Amino acid sequence: MKKIVSLLIVVALFCSCSDYQKVLKNEDVAAKFEMATKMYDAGKYSKAIRLFEQLAPSYRGKPQAEKLFYMFSQSYYKTHQYYLAGYQFESFVSGYPRSEKVQEAAFLGAYSYSKLAPVYSLDQADTVKALEKLQAFIDNYPNSEYIAQANESVKVLNGKLEKKAYENAKGYNTISDYKSALVAFDNFIADFPGTPLKEDALFYKYDSAYKLAINSIPQKMEERLNVAKVAYNNLIKFKSDTKYKEQADEMYARVETDLQKYTK
Repeated sequence: MKKIVSLLIVVALFCSCSDYQKVLKNEDVAAKFEMATKMYDAGKYSKAIRLFEQLAPSYRGKPQAEKLFYMFSQSYYKTHQYYLAGYQFESFVSGYPRSEKVQEAAFLGAYSYSKLAPVYSLDQADTVKALEKLQAFIDNYPNSEYIAQANESVKVLNGKLEKKAYENAKGYNTISDYKSALVAFDNFIADFPGTPLKEDALFYKYDSAYKLAINSIPQKMEERLNVAKVAYNNLIKFKSDTKYKEQADEMYARVETDLQKYTK
């Protein structure tokens, strides 16, 4: 009995595949639409996409086009083809602004771009683009049921930009380019005032100022020692019990000692 059931399943699958191939090759758009819908409902999105790609040019402007392009967009999204999904969802929103699916499509279009955002250590052009798309969604649909998800995505993407900016600044410190490090840390602190990395940024800014000062030519040392002193005070003002306090205090003692040479 089990063998018979298994055989019937295999036959059904073969027939289904055979029917799909026939529809794929013929010119009957109604049959293609029916089969595409069947594949979509069965979760066979890659097969549905092949049919949607054939149908799209001839269905624009037709009554069933809204359903077709929604399924087409979703199929790209379900198969993780996020560039194409983003494009198709945006086209859907533009073409069917009164659709009951418009908010969902607008969100998924923007969210698709967030799926393309790379790890923080790589170029963040796609992250910036995703943030622009999500912010546009938030501005256009402030009361949408997808707002919480959009805001969470924005938070995650901003976190990547934040980490990228911090690591870039710290990288200058690591390679002893202290002038560039000071500028980069100033920019980081200004751009991300609420960052959880602020204590670290303030310390490495101080560290950069300190090392720049003690390695300066005599003519620039006093000025740079005073810059380091200000950086130390900013760190302690932000967090008096900073995890870097012992190291920071040791550096500060030298700053004070070296500054005394200029007060005599």
